[in-house]
Amino acid sequence: MANILLVDDDELVLAQLKVLVEAAGFEVFTALNGSAALGSLEQDFAPIVIMDLAVAGLDGLAICRTIRQRTWPGYVYILLLTVQDSEEHILAGLDAGADDYLSKRISSAQLLARLRTAQRILTLEHSLKNALAEKRRLAFTDSLTGAPNRRYFQRRLSRALERLHGVGGALCLLSLDIDHFNEINDRYGHASGDAVLQELVARIGQCLPGKSDWFARMGGEEFAVVLEEADLAGATLIAERLREAIAGTPIRTRAGEFRVTVSIGLSELDNAPNREAASVESLLHLADRRLYISKGKGRNCVTAS
Repeated sequence: MANILLVDDDELVLAQLKVLVEAAGFEVFTALNGSAALGSLEQDFAPIVIMDLAVAGLDGLAICRTIRQRTWPGYVYILLLTVQDSEEHILAGLDAGADDYLSKRISSAQLLARLRTAQRILTLEHSLKNALAEKRRLAFTDSLTGAPNRRYFQRRLSRALERLHGVGGALCLLSLDIDHFNEINDRYGHASGDAVLQELVARIGQCLPGKSDWFARMGGEEFAVVLEEADLAGATLIAERLREAIAGTPIRTRAGEFRVTVSIGLSELDNAPNREAASVESLLHLADRRLYISKGKGRNCVTAS
């Protein structure tokens, strides 16, 4: 059951209404005036508000408008319950942002029926909000490993560069590739390759020291790690730690254990030919070029310059 905020400056009416609504299973908060109502919403959010138009302080219409102007944890369903039930008052209430408008002369059964309707609407709104959030999450998440994907990488790094171009600061990019990954897929099957990728994601996450350090799967066996506050020396240490964490312990799959290594290339914002013109593409291109230098040196190594 949703929490409900009751707003009325008549204490007797408020007490009677509270008994009725609590008996229906709702948790109830009360307020005697408009300012108290807004304060209650901020402290103990209630997705359903029942109030009279004529309350002390801010009147019901002003409260409606203020609620609609502010940001809340969820939608606020506003039900005006008042003796002022002329068409003029009803239209004014709905125009101010109320979702329903009832006369205080209606029966208790009708009021509770309207509350159940409000509950259904809020449940649908919550389900839709969750579905949209999940859709957004999936759009930026690699389905196999659960790591952020290339789209996430592109968006987040672009925003980081925009910020750093304005205020300055360090940033390094690691381009990482699993050595001889196709041999695992070809010899032991894609299920083994998938297990390697999933374990690699876990190890990368464990090796990143700061809250501003993050990574993404770029596709296949390729990953990018972004260290938003590291210079080249610090990023090189992290890259070596990452390489050792992957190579040091075999990865277990249903087909057996495999010793997996990675090659890594680094790029740094401060050493870019033109820092202010540095882009996601230019940093990635440089890191990839150094990654292939690591491959040429025999793999399982880090190239930082």
